[in-house]
Amino acid sequence: MVIQYINSNQIVSFQDFLADALNLVQKSGVSPLVVLNNNKPVFYVLPPEGWDLICTGQGFSTSRTVHSTRPAELNQSTDTEARLIGRKMADDQKSFEKQNKFTRLADELLDAEWERVSRKELSSASVGIQKNRLEAHVLPFFRYIPPTQVTHVDLEAFVSRLTQHQLTTTTISQYLVLVRKLLKLAVRKGLLKEVPEFPRVKVSTQPRSMLTVSEYAKLARTALKMSRNGVIAPPLKSTDGHRDRFWVSPKNMLLAPDMFWVIRFMVNSFVRPGDLRQLKHKHVTVVRGESVYLRLNLPETKKHDKPMVTLQPAVHVYESLLRHTTAEGYGGPDDYVFLPAEKDRNYALAVLGFWFKWVMREAGLPLTDSMNRPRTLYCLRHTSIMFRLLYGQGIDMLTLARNARTSVQMVERFYASSLDGEMNVAMLQSRRTSKKKL
Repeated sequence: MVIQYINSNQIVSFQDFLADALNLVQKSGVSPLVVLNNNKPVFYVLPPEGWDLICTGQGFSTSRTVHSTRPAELNQSTDTEARLIGRKMADDQKSFEKQNKFTRLADELLDAEWERVSRKELSSASVGIQKNRLEAHVLPFFRYIPPTQVTHVDLEAFVSRLTQHQLTTTTISQYLVLVRKLLKLAVRKGLLKEVPEFPRVKVSTQPRSMLTVSEYAKLARTALKMSRNGVIAPPLKSTDGHRDRFWVSPKNMLLAPDMFWVIRFMVNSFVRPGDLRQLKHKHVTVVRGESVYLRLNLPETKKHDKPMVTLQPAVHVYESLLRHTTAEGYGGPDDYVFLPAEKDRNYALAVLGFWFKWVMREAGLPLTDSMNRPRTLYCLRHTSIMFRLLYGQGIDMLTLARNARTSVQMVERFYASSLDGEMNVAMLQSRRTSKKKL
């Protein structure tokens, strides 16, 4: 048997070899070609002429003879080694093709994100959003494009797809962040050398709409009147088309008093619509002291877990609601504050959104503002924050932001961005009172 130690200056990576094997072998001539994977030799590729040179000891290697080998035995050994190399190459190719898919990267990314959730670095809701985005647009677009072949042209086409679906620039930017995560994972797995250049999307801030004081008062009065009079939702939309609201059960076509309470509660508590979905009586504490308010110890939302403090009118709203729900057999610590009979809380929130638009139409209020921004249930939170900025005496932005479970930057970008000088003209024209000399 002859043990061969092959020396060669012809070295290529496994990916380059798979991409252009024949050309690389031809360029190497009779010299052995070393194929590396993860910086380690995997196998050598030698043309027949190269084998002859090695066997005769004329080049490329040094040999240590254990005992002589007959030509027939050497040829048989060579054939066996060639078959083993070919089988390994085929297995490596199958493994590479299995890894070189966005569906595989997506599964591995979600597994890693769930590990971050277990470490409390990320919320489960964030992972849910990523999963939805993968299924909605990312995988349908990239499913048949191997990560190794993604270029800036593909990324531009992906942005075009999102634009055609009328997604906002903010949402498009978030989709690109998700795709970048997948490609970075491909780099770590050795599928890519580097992440391709991404298209630039200029994110434009779109603040939510709000209600004026008169609009808020009219909306609340209309909701109270409709619930007392037992008004039933009309079978047709205002556009005279059929209402495609199959998920609204017949009992919810009758406006409940919860809508009136929700309107007043949100404007006096700064909560998000999502908070209404999970708010239970055990999260609410009535505080009566120098100030009267509700302390809301809500579950964590958007990495904020500090209690929220309401305005005094929210106390009256909550106590009225509690008397009503207690009479109906609810009101326990683990019962939900709004629509407690609905165990499906996503459905409960959808019903409140349906009722809000219905009451807006009945009140004769437009469903979009002067800047064509939609008025949804979320605009009540915007209204709450804006009312404090406009009518709160000496309110500072930091206290308001923390109590509303947001940041000063978010208040300035999405809430106070619609605040102009005329709204607070009295404050601008005010003068400091001079101190009297003793």
